[in-house]
Parts: sequence; C-alpha cells; structure tokens
Amino acid sequence: MTYVMSDIHGNPRRFRSILRQIELKSEDTLYILGDVIDRHPHGIKILREIMAMPNAKMLLGNHEYMMLRAIGEPYDGPQDIQDCDPRDLLRVWYRNGGDVTHHFWKHTRLAVRAEILDYLKALPLNMDIIVGGKTYKLVHAASLDRYEEYVPEGKSRETRTHFVVWNRDASLDNARLGGYLIFGHTPTCHITLDNPMCIWREGYRIGIDCGSGRPDTQLVSWQPVCGRLACLRLDDMKEFYSEEPGLELR
Repeated sequence: MTYVMSDIHGNPRRFRSILRQIELKSEDTLYILGDVIDRHPHGIKILREIMAMPNAKMLLGNHEYMMLRAIGEPYDGPQDIQDCDPRDLLRVWYRNGGDVTHHFWKHTRLAVRAEILDYLKALPLNMDIIVGGKTYKLVHAASLDRYEEYVPEGKSRETRTHFVVWNRDASLDNARLGGYLIFGHTPTCHITLDNPMCIWREGYRIGIDCGSGRPDTQLVSWQPVCGRLACLRLDDMKEFYSEEPGLELR
C-alpha cells in the first residue's frame, strides 16, 4: 500500500494516531510531503523517527528550508544566504513557529545534528510515482514544472527551491501536469470552508494539509475549526485522520 501525508508540524499525538490506523507494513511506503518540524515542539524527534523508517520517503518543506537557512546550513549552498542578515533569517523562522524547534536543536548532540543535516540536504523537492496505473506528482507547495511560468525574470531572487516550497498559487490553478498533483503546505480550510480540515479534491488536484500545525481548535472566518493530521492511501483513496478527542468536524 502507498500512503501520503504532509505537514505533521511536530505533533506526535497526531502522528501516532495515523500510524496506529494505517498499520504500516514493511512492503508499504509512506510519503511525507515536508513540514515535519515547527509550531509544535517535537519536530526533531519525529524527524529522527522518520529517518529510521526504511519505508518512509520525505520531501523538503518550507519549514525545513527555513530551518536550514536560519542555522547557516542552506539547502542550496552558501550562496543562498550570502547577502542575508542571519538575524533576519532567524526572525523569519521564529515567526513561522521555528522557535520550539530551535530550542530542541540547541540541546541535540552534534553527531545527531550532522545526521539530520545530511538527511535534510538530500531531500528531493518533488517526486513522481505510479500507483494502480495512475501517475501522481508529489509536491510540498508547487511543482518544479511551473517555476518558469510563475517567476518572472525580474524576480530572479526567488530560487527554484523557494518557489517549490512556498508558492501556493501554482497548485491551485487549472493547469494539468499529466497526472494527479498531491500537495500540502496550504491548510484545506483556506481552500474551502464547505468541509474544513478534510482532504480536498478538485479534478486532478488533491490537498492533504488538514492543519496539524494548528492548535486543537481555532476560529477560521469565525467558525471553530480543529487542526488534525491527514493521510491518504492511494491504492483505494481511503482517508485517515488523527483522532481529536472531544472535537467534532462538520
């Protein structure tokens, strides 16, 4: 079986809930579309667990990208931060929930840090897979194929990596890329309020970020919406959601 999830954001309770439900076997594959860290405090622990899973494959998310830049180990090499003020990079990361990750990072052994850095710097930006005869492009935020369309010449400072992990619009337009596009990054409550915090599907596009980075309950357009982690099994399109005690989605 092939499973896809995204945007765990350091929440072990939600991650464990999904793992209990899908009962991952050695012959199964779990794809994680980035943003394992930040917002909740246990991102590094979850990341290390994923690193130890032989059947888990991960993409780089914008939060891992921010972390690498903030600690001076950028994904695209030293040139990516050579004109940046390190304090600004740290502020951007903290503003996006990276302070809890950085606190844990500073108490992590140097040898473990080196393993994590090697792992993160080797992560792909997109993946193409085939399941049940159907082609799926897995992205965190956007497909590399759309970079030339979305980034004009005058905006050359936006690298391909930055585009792929940050751009929200490219995954929501109607251009078809020869298969299904599965993305995280944008919580589905920002795409539709008809069924908030559920996996969103429209045509060939599938959004699977159901707000695990959020607290248990949050007001979205004056409606109470709970964040949760989602997982999609591509073999039969079965949806799995983390258990949120005492909360009920419409």
